[in-house]
Amino acid sequence: MPFHKQNYFQRRTKPKGPKTNERIRASEVQVINSEGKNLGTLPTREAIEIAKQEGLDLIEISPNANPPVCKIIDIGKYKYDLQKKANKAKKKQKIISLKEIKLRPVTEIHDYNFKIKNANKFLEKGDKVKFTVRFKGREMQHTHLGNELMNRIINDTATLGKVEVPPKFEGKQIIMIIQPL
Repeated sequence: MPFHKQNYFQRRTKPKGPKTNERIRASEVQVINSEGKNLGTLPTREAIEIAKQEGLDLIEISPNANPPVCKIIDIGKYKYDLQKKANKAKKKQKIISLKEIKLRPVTEIHDYNFKIKNANKFLEKGDKVKFTVRFKGREMQHTHLGNELMNRIINDTATLGKVEVPPKFEGKQIIMIIQPL
C-alpha cells in the first residue's frame, strides 16, 4: 500500500465566519426574521425550516447570548455587509507615523529653517515629529547649545504642535517629540 503524504499531513480547518443552519448547536434560538421583526425563542429545527421556506439562511448573530440570537438572512449578503463595515472602519482610522529630524548643535540657520519647514509640513499632515540633537566629541561640553536649540524648535513649531515628550538627554543626544495640535 503506497504512502500518501498529502492525506497524512492535511489539516482540518475550522470554518470561518458565523455558524449557519445545521452548524448551529443550540437547542433553542432567539429568531429575528428578514424584516427585522423578533419572532421570539424557537427550537433550532423550526427556525431553520422557516429560513428554508423563505429561501434564506439562519445565521447565528450573537452566539454568546442565552439563548443565542439568530437572524434569517442570505449568508452572502451578510458577509458582504460585514466586509463593507470593516472597510468603512478601516477608512476612518488615522495612522499617525513618527517622522524624525536630526540636528547638530552647530546647525547653520538656513539648514535649521529648512528642517523646521519640513517639521511644520509633517505636523500639518498629522504626523508626530521626533527631534534629535546629536553631539560629537568636544561638543559634549556645550550641551547648553542643544537645550537652546530645542527651546527654539518648541517656539517655532508652537503654532502647529505641542511637546509630547520634553527634551531629555540620552547618551550623546537630546531627544524631543512634538505632536500635532
